[in-house]
Amino acid sequence: KKIRTFVDDEELRRGDEISPALLNAIQGSKISVVVFSKDYASSKWCLNELVKILDCKNMKGQIIIPVFYGVSPSDVRHQTGIFGLGFGKLEQQFKEQPEMVRKWRDALTESSHLAGHESTKF
Repeated sequence: KKIRTFVDDEELRRGDEISPALLNAIQGSKISVVVFSKDYASSKWCLNELVKILDCKNMKGQIIIPVFYGVSPSDVRHQTGIFGLGFGKLEQQFKEQPEMVRKWRDALTESSHLAGHESTKF
């Protein structure tokens, strides 16, 4: 069997939405690999994609493999440390949209509890 991959290498500009191709790729996937880095939580696009990935996990059983690259699962879970700095800035930027911020926070917390890989361990 073949493993087909989708890499979104399009550069999103401020105000752009997630492309339909990316949303379709997420929905059609059986497995998603999410790489959490120090700047991950400063991107609304990354966080919106994570919310979509978790929706697919909860509705269709999609497998999620988190990779914690230079950040700990605890920092992702609690939005602390260097990971939390970026999230804090984004949270301020979207303070008029608390429901969106809550979805992002919930998605980060849920995904940090999944069995994954930490870069400090390989």
